[in-house]
Amino acid sequence: MKNPIIELTEEFVRNELSEDATGHDWFHVDRVRRNALHICKEQQAGEAFIIEMAALLHDIPDEKLNESIEKGEEKLDTYLKTISLTDIDKKHIKQIIGTISFKGGQNTALSTIEAEIVQDADRLDAIGAIGIARAFAYGGKKGQPIYDPSVKVRDEMSLEEYRKGKSTSIHHFYEKLLKLKDLLNTESARKMAESRQQMMDTFLEQFYQEWDGQE
Repeated sequence: MKNPIIELTEEFVRNELSEDATGHDWFHVDRVRRNALHICKEQQAGEAFIIEMAALLHDIPDEKLNESIEKGEEKLDTYLKTISLTDIDKKHIKQIIGTISFKGGQNTALSTIEAEIVQDADRLDAIGAIGIARAFAYGGKKGQPIYDPSVKVRDEMSLEEYRKGKSTSIHHFYEKLLKLKDLLNTESARKMAESRQQMMDTFLEQFYQEWDGQE
């Protein structure tokens, strides 16, 4: 039987993200949750309930999906007040959510295995076939071009540059997606990433062939 707090959280997240068109919808969250629980089981590490809760709530305070960082954090805090969890568990869930984002490569040190697992699960959903689809959904929503060869790949960026600087959906592969495999924390996630990485390499190779007008 499913934990009632998990059920409440699923309903809350579905309601919040059901209309999202940037690749941060309910289905993304559910994939992250399932991958996180799979990694937890494979690694035989971490507290499954905390991992599941953090995975379900990880995009609720995301500044990309809210008016501001503060508004996002307020939304998460307001929800956590409605459920019966210890302050320690709430603090742990918030800590995980606050530290797992890529943020232009400005990586925050993770302090628990639960954070490592949720971060890995979120990053796995950013690569491979799903990752490719999400990259173009997000780029389109932001009004970015698919590709412009005159734009330079940004190697090191502040968070502000990462969020608002000029880029394209293809550049996003080099600025983030292709880097993620080497940033994974767990052996289980690294194994899962191999075929996804190959998928992106193959896609980019085909993309450039077609872009240059080759058969």
